[in-house]
Amino acid sequence: MKTDVLLGLQWGDEGKGKIVDVLTPNYDVIARFQGGPNAGHTLEFEGIKHVLHTIPSGIFREETINIVGNGVVIDPVILKKEIEALEARNVDVQKKLFLSKKAHLILPTHRLLDAASEAAKGKGKIGSTLKGIGPTYMDKTGRNGLRIGDVDSGKFKEKYQTLVQKHLNHLSRLGQENVELEELEIEWFDGIETLKQFQHIDSEHTINNFLKQGKKVLAEGAQGSLLDIDFGSYPFVTSSNTICAGACIGLGIAPNKIGEVYGIFKAYCTRVGSGPFPTELHDETGELLRKKGNEFGATTGRPRRCGWLDLPALKYSIMLNGVTQLIMMKADVLSEFNTIKVCTHYNYQGQKIDYFPYEISPENLTPIYTELKGWQQDLTGMTSLDSIPQELNDYISFLENELQVPITIVSVGPDRTQTLMREKVVV
Repeated sequence: MKTDVLLGLQWGDEGKGKIVDVLTPNYDVIARFQGGPNAGHTLEFEGIKHVLHTIPSGIFREETINIVGNGVVIDPVILKKEIEALEARNVDVQKKLFLSKKAHLILPTHRLLDAASEAAKGKGKIGSTLKGIGPTYMDKTGRNGLRIGDVDSGKFKEKYQTLVQKHLNHLSRLGQENVELEELEIEWFDGIETLKQFQHIDSEHTINNFLKQGKKVLAEGAQGSLLDIDFGSYPFVTSSNTICAGACIGLGIAPNKIGEVYGIFKAYCTRVGSGPFPTELHDETGELLRKKGNEFGATTGRPRRCGWLDLPALKYSIMLNGVTQLIMMKADVLSEFNTIKVCTHYNYQGQKIDYFPYEISPENLTPIYTELKGWQQDLTGMTSLDSIPQELNDYISFLENELQVPITIVSVGPDRTQTLMREKVVV
């Protein structure tokens, strides 16, 4: 068997949580491979909205195993709250959730460092969620991080204190003196006690053994491809590899074990935080997209910046990830518009191009649009492809022709039932 991968193709917030939930009945195992609690995967069913930050989106399906892989960074405080919220809804988390021993822990001082570092940047700030993600990955690459596997060792407290002292010294250099840690540590160690109740596994062996047994595995990415540390709009990116190759590193699977790659994108574009955004709309249209799409961060509540669909950026993500199937989200939001614009090219330093260049700041690049007719018809109650308007079919056909990858699923609302399958997803 091979591992299928599901990931976002834009700047995150594409709707990955919903689609993992929709596809989970086809899989035995759902595995998160990177990121941390800065991710917010929203699922909605039976009239209830659920937001997951660390736990894979297959947790609501009864027989599905959920693995937090080695590439993920874990905040015990946030994970404990997430577990308690699920258990309050009668989800048997302990039975279905497994944690990689090699996953790194976010310490209270990581969060303090994140805030201090962001404040020190002033106008050049990245737009961090201040969850301690960046500093934790820095300790990982600096080879002083704490991992889940350390929790069960006899030297855990000693390792913790050594790392905290390093952080306090750094905070002092950033002008943060007399840091009060006691209350933060009480909550953090309480979270560690909760983590001890779960199975800590050698996830690379576990996943590869599942594949040998013929079990179907879906790797779930967080954030989006344009936030990848190597290939995103650097430096306004996250701290991990969000593209398909990150699944190999974040789970311990070989490249030749990758099967289908599901690429998720919104029918328009959004971005949270700082950084360039070629098709961003600073007008009433952008406000309407934000309002109708409810574009506010699931984790932070921050309003998302909104704009038209950007095909050069989307082609770039498709290329990097080897996408085999496309999934279009929030088609229902575009029902408000008489005409819909799609960026097909850029004017880049006076030259017309159709690819994603090194520098996408506004002074170097302006979008070139094609206009398409809107459908102006409520899609949210539609359950069959036969009932969707011709203009939406035309929009989908236009995108497939430009992108050269089939759009196999179209989402027309937040609920798991508001999902139209254009072609059978073969697993």
